[in-house]
Amino acid sequence: MKVGIVGAGMVGSAAGYAMALRGTASQVVFVDYKPEFAIAQAQDIAHATPFVSSTVVTAGDYDALEGADIVILSAGVGQKPGESRIDLLARNAEVFKQIIGKVLAVAPDAILLVASNPVDIMTQIATRLSGLPPHRVIGSGTMLDTARFRHLIGHHLGISPQSVHAYVLGEHGDSEILAWSSARAGALSVEEFAANIKFPLTASVKDRIDDNVRNAAYTIINGKGATWYGIGAGLERIVRAIAKDEKAVLSLSIVTPNVEGVRHVALSVPRVIGRNGIELDLLPELDEAEHEALRKSASMLKETVDAVKFHS
Repeated sequence: MKVGIVGAGMVGSAAGYAMALRGTASQVVFVDYKPEFAIAQAQDIAHATPFVSSTVVTAGDYDALEGADIVILSAGVGQKPGESRIDLLARNAEVFKQIIGKVLAVAPDAILLVASNPVDIMTQIATRLSGLPPHRVIGSGTMLDTARFRHLIGHHLGISPQSVHAYVLGEHGDSEILAWSSARAGALSVEEFAANIKFPLTASVKDRIDDNVRNAAYTIINGKGATWYGIGAGLERIVRAIAKDEKAVLSLSIVTPNVEGVRHVALSVPRVIGRNGIELDLLPELDEAEHEALRKSASMLKETVDAVKFHS
């Protein structure tokens, strides 16, 4: 499988490195507005592959993406002093307009995998700009938040996070919903499991986990400026699910016809993903408060994307 990465910064390079380490793709191609930077990242990663895989890692212009099965979009511009979030989104929409047109000109059958933040808004913009069906324009969404949620629950219960089945829904951001009511550890609810091992999930424990999930990115950004390893591994996981046609269930963002009465909005729910992209949505059981929180998250995202003015 050939994977393109547009934007060779920390997120894009972490994703490329993760794919090279696991041998997920047969070929990874970097494209960046700074060609020498893309070449440097590609060469650095390529020099690691003799130890681990046969993945070919290169860099080039957009024509090098010809025949790509998946193209990761991790490019974007930073916020200017005094610039509003909506104005920043409009500028990033213009960046995406240029990128997506060039990508689809050489790789019209590619699945677009959006990593640029705010990822839900950019996924909706990318869907509109590309004209592709929503199942082929996939945002990384709350995949990383879900991993953090499972990690913290697993730590509290003393089990592997891979044995925890819990999801974060909605926005990848402040309005996200930790779906406690459907969280499972093995075959038990997390509350039942915790009670059995005498480590109950009290309100204070849940609040601490909630706070750590929501604020993990801020903690990392305050410490080192940005996050990249976690999301890089998450992007590799998505690519692997597509490459192997796994029919895996992952919390990903696509434009969704109806979420809690909000129509045509990009946000995350658990979804089945395989070779052709998203195949099925699997909304977990939610309590009344979680339903309402998901509605509010969807409404906020819809209002934000509707306020962004750009020409498709």
